[in-house]
Amino acid sequence: MSAVDCSFIILCSMLVMLMTPALALFYGGLVRSRNVLSTTMHSFSLLGLVSILWAVLGFSLAFGPDSLGLIGDLSQSFLNGVGSGPSPYAESIPAALFMIFQCMFAVLTVALVSGAYAERIHFPAMLLFSALWLLLVYAPMAHWVWGRGWLANLGALDFAGGTVVHMTSGAGALAAAHVLGPRLELKGGGKSPIVPHNLPMTLLGCGLLWFGWFGFNSGSALSAGPLAAHALVATHLAAAAGIIGWLAVEWVYSGKPTTLGAASGALAGLVAITPGAGFVGLLPAVVIGLFGGMVCYGAVMLKIRLGYDDALDVVGIHGAGGTWGCLATGLFATSAVNGVDGLFFGQAGQMWPQLLSVLAAWGYGYFASRILLLFTDKLIGLRVRPETELAGLDISEHNERGYQI
Repeated sequence: MSAVDCSFIILCSMLVMLMTPALALFYGGLVRSRNVLSTTMHSFSLLGLVSILWAVLGFSLAFGPDSLGLIGDLSQSFLNGVGSGPSPYAESIPAALFMIFQCMFAVLTVALVSGAYAERIHFPAMLLFSALWLLLVYAPMAHWVWGRGWLANLGALDFAGGTVVHMTSGAGALAAAHVLGPRLELKGGGKSPIVPHNLPMTLLGCGLLWFGWFGFNSGSALSAGPLAAHALVATHLAAAAGIIGWLAVEWVYSGKPTTLGAASGALAGLVAITPGAGFVGLLPAVVIGLFGGMVCYGAVMLKIRLGYDDALDVVGIHGAGGTWGCLATGLFATSAVNGVDGLFFGQAGQMWPQLLSVLAAWGYGYFASRILLLFTDKLIGLRVRPETELAGLDISEHNERGYQI
């Protein structure tokens, strides 16, 4: 084992942990002021819930010894055998360190889904659904791609979570938007303006997400070295290009560039490069980020035509951005970076497992999430009462106010 690698992954785990409070700020600024605490509470509470469930059962399901390529067994439940010895997934770091690094990914992914049902979900229902979703949707997807499951065996490339994190959360968010239905102001085709209450808060959250993403992507190399450095540079360039791509389309389409557009573009670029950060060259990373901003802007606009209320654009940014990034990895991957070539470097066959990853993440992620949402609704009820929704969830769900008037 390597002290340098241990130090590096400890730091990266801390950076990825920071992304969940950053997401709370990003999401919290986007909702109305009467829901700012309930929205940030989703992310903060999931830091507790998901971390414990991950240690008890989730890690074993995702990274335990394989069962039929579909799921890990239960031999590492309650972290049995997960200690200071080397990890089978990264021999230069302890198994416990690999576990906690992956735990931060799990927390963030479950928290991402919360953006779809913001401002209208009952808090106990959010907790139950999130617990089930972690164990029955996220853990299997993580095993398929990173835990030596069937997609990994087919050669699917996902360096840091384009499939496991972003497409899967996007699919879960789409299911949530469909099952819960639109917020009251948007029901029946209503067009009452729903605008963010605190864009500086959202920009701060975006900046912290960008900072944490360096640990998210470069840490996925699982060692300190040239590949981690390459992933960090690719991540930054893609995020910068994402801002340009989003603002360019927004400027043409609406006539003015916006601060929310800049934040959304950065996030789109970060999402798009996540699956390929350790597989594509630096110039392709710029291209991926640039088109990521454009693709995600189009996807966000498309939700209006399709008529679903994904409150904070999880589908449009994480779902669409992860899909583009997954396919772009199959196009731009080069053996000069990490030993694998994509379509543009002579290996057209790499597109097949990438396409399968898209179908698996969206298909399984959507239908499994929908079943879990319907189960939760039958058991305890998903949505708050109309009068509660109009008054705001901060008081009704948590007996607090974000701002004193």
